[in-house]
Amino acid sequence: MKLRAYLNYGGNCKAAFEFYEKHLGGKITMMMPFSQHPEPEKIPASNFSPDWKDAILHAHMEIGGTVLMASDYPSDRFQPMRSVYLSLSVSSTQEAERLHALLSDGGEIFMPMHETFFAHRFSMLRDKFGTSWMIIHERPMP
Repeated sequence: MKLRAYLNYGGNCKAAFEFYEKHLGGKITMMMPFSQHPEPEKIPASNFSPDWKDAILHAHMEIGGTVLMASDYPSDRFQPMRSVYLSLSVSSTQEAERLHALLSDGGEIFMPMHETFFAHRFSMLRDKFGTSWMIIHERPMP
């Protein structure tokens, strides 16, 4: 059994995955737009408008030893991620600070980067694509 996260985006899945690939060291292994759907007649017309052909039907990325999957969802029904966070555990304060600055740019900070009893650095935010992140440089626990 494997547990994998599947994210929905409101029309910016491709941009998000390309951003994560470039800045977080991910590797996109598959990205299929709706225009390449093998059975387009099975897509309910009420779900997607004709200009949806470039939206992402399914994307697959390897990042930080984990598989992340995603697709676009109609923007009128899309909701940013809530109550779930992708957690990036890093090995230095500098990397935690870099990722916080990168991912919070254009996004929303829920908990600013700070030191805690369990971490040298910890923050919580939602990036400009709607993905919620926790960034942590863990403190060794006795």
